[in-house]
Amino acid sequence: MSAPPETVIEALAAGLPAGAVVTDSDVVAGYSMDRTMFCPVGKALALVHARETPQVQHVMRVASEYAVPVVPQGARSGLSGAANASDGCILLNLEKMNRVLEIDPPNRLAVTQPGTFNADLSRAVAEHGLFYPPDPSSWEFCSIGGNVSTNSGGLCCVKYGVTTDYVLALEVVLASGEVLRTGRRTVKGVAGYDLTRLFVGSEGTLGVITEITLLLRPAAEQPLTVAAVFDSARTAAQAVTDVVTCGVVPSLLEFMDRVSVQAVNEAFSMGFSPDAEAVVLAQSDAGGDRSRSEIERLAAVLEQAGATEVAVADDPAEGELLLKGRREVLTALERLGTTMIDDVCVPRTKLAELVERIEAVSADCGLTIGVVGHAGDGNFHPTVVFDGQDREQVERAKRAFDDIMAISLDLGGTITGEHGVGVLKMGLLERELGQLSLDVHRRIKRALDPQGILNPGKIFTP
Repeated sequence: MSAPPETVIEALAAGLPAGAVVTDSDVVAGYSMDRTMFCPVGKALALVHARETPQVQHVMRVASEYAVPVVPQGARSGLSGAANASDGCILLNLEKMNRVLEIDPPNRLAVTQPGTFNADLSRAVAEHGLFYPPDPSSWEFCSIGGNVSTNSGGLCCVKYGVTTDYVLALEVVLASGEVLRTGRRTVKGVAGYDLTRLFVGSEGTLGVITEITLLLRPAAEQPLTVAAVFDSARTAAQAVTDVVTCGVVPSLLEFMDRVSVQAVNEAFSMGFSPDAEAVVLAQSDAGGDRSRSEIERLAAVLEQAGATEVAVADDPAEGELLLKGRREVLTALERLGTTMIDDVCVPRTKLAELVERIEAVSADCGLTIGVVGHAGDGNFHPTVVFDGQDREQVERAKRAFDDIMAISLDLGGTITGEHGVGVLKMGLLERELGQLSLDVHRRIKRALDPQGILNPGKIFTP
């Protein structure tokens, strides 16, 4: 840093409201990491709570003048370390920028600040008969800005797509403090490069997102749910392929292995069969008789694929209870020990092999690995459970985590389907993308952030 810390802090405070700049070491440390385990955490210079775009501009101008790194962050619910502090950085927190600015029913769009929780936006648009589909399992405590920064998916993505499919326009503060507006409010528009999609998934390395315009859909019908129990995880994974090719597009298609099923049973008394080796959940929200016919078709396919038990939940409340079991898997696994959550995605025809090879990793490392995920997209979240106080178990857990990512690449997949790269997965990124692709990434980064002050050390090295 080219100036003393006191100079930078004074410059920040000069253009911000009282209390916006926080230097208390305990408070700053509490904001210095997301939910990821075992990612490096630096010592931040200060924490800034921004409430509006001009305040973000001021922070970036000060940071640019003094060449100070800035780590943008929201709810810090991420699972890749992208919101973790770097040494000497300014933590630029946007959780107080949490207003839904506009809901436009005729044009089916909403404009929101980045700190708005996913669930709060979904409830707000529902009051207008509209629907925002991307719904991560953490939707009650993850922010829209974070969803955009990592291009999050969710349980409904098999039918409705992921975050990038709904981002129409962005307001972004660049490293220089300039405000860039990308995209438009129209559904169609191809004038110029698609800069909006460039920023989606960039994890705060290219700019600070301060406003998001989102496409909405008409409200979906109350879904019907089918749950299928299998006596082997491989059979259940193969059944997912059968569902995908049966002609019905479910609004949700989720997978839980034995470890996950029994964990939620023990933690929340969910009532899943104690003999279940795997459970597949599917829903149809087509509405009326069509939902009934679709869910019956899905039930038949799952039964033909080898399910030992198939149950259709006629009551939406019963279906929501089943879905609650899926959403609570991570919480249930955390009761068993420290967790490392993978986020791999493979072609759907490779799901059975992925599950089988993860079982081999579990046996080899001698640790419990729960496998759960968005089966309809091939996006699984294998979760390694271990004793975080046992150094030897910690090392085995890290090896297992890396082995699972390597397996996904071997199967033609990716190291992250929706959680992002952050610092957790940088080591395997070059293997997935290739050297030329990484060089292009670096050129784009230098063009928008020539001093390298935006979230340095995330996604890839300079």
